[in-house]
Amino acid sequence: MRRFDGYRVLITGAGQGIGEATARRLATEGAQVLVTDLDGERAGRAAAAIRDSADVRDSGGTAEALACDVADRTAVEAAVAHAVRRFGGLDVLVNNACRCTPDAPLFDGQRDEDWAGDLDVTLNGAYRCARAALPHLAAAGGRGAIVSVGSVNGEQDFGNHAYSAAKAGLASLTRTLAGEAAGRGVRVNLVAPGTVDTPNWGDRPEALERAAAEYPLGRVGRPADIAAAVAFLASADAAWITGVTLPVDGGILIANTSLSRALHSGGPEAAR
Repeated sequence: MRRFDGYRVLITGAGQGIGEATARRLATEGAQVLVTDLDGERAGRAAAAIRDSADVRDSGGTAEALACDVADRTAVEAAVAHAVRRFGGLDVLVNNACRCTPDAPLFDGQRDEDWAGDLDVTLNGAYRCARAALPHLAAAGGRGAIVSVGSVNGEQDFGNHAYSAAKAGLASLTRTLAGEAAGRGVRVNLVAPGTVDTPNWGDRPEALERAAAEYPLGRVGRPADIAAAVAFLASADAAWITGVTLPVDGGILIANTSLSRALHSGGPEAAR
């Protein structure tokens, strides 16, 4: 299936994890993808690996790399301009870049710079990218789309105050921008992943094992799970969908397995 033949795509935070998997998925379906990342060398390695994939070569897709700090308006505008210049336009923006600073032991110990930094990259970065890309997406002949990567943290309490607030804000921006952009032929949607096995968890494999037991589907997510959902929302298969938050979360938002086990561990009487 090659839903993205001729599509021009820019993805932020695409040097590894969900962003890299999304770049690979779209390129495999024929897209020209600009892989951007704060770490330009990491973006370069990811783009090279994608280009070298037999599936991508067979599809006619490709990947190029560019360093981009989404906290810097000038860098964002330069990245969008680079994509338009190299590919001849822009059809899809995927806002994936984020920052998550561990919580202070007490909320009143939260540092202003940590709070502001998480919001600036995760929420304001997506805003900057959408603002720069929107005129080009509107010129894409009705196939313009923005897909942002949110989080279940924006829907329920899973810790990380600043990150969660930023992801909730991103879901709100998705709804409000969708209403405005629809008249310009651009759809705006968001994928909300649960826990995903990415390099960010590389030093805490035991935490992922514990988390897996809490998910109704019995495992944590894989980057490819999220990439598949992003690809759907960016494609013509979702041509009549805009302004939605799509949980891709192994069922965690519809179940509280810890409470269920606590209630039922003593038998039927424990639930009364």
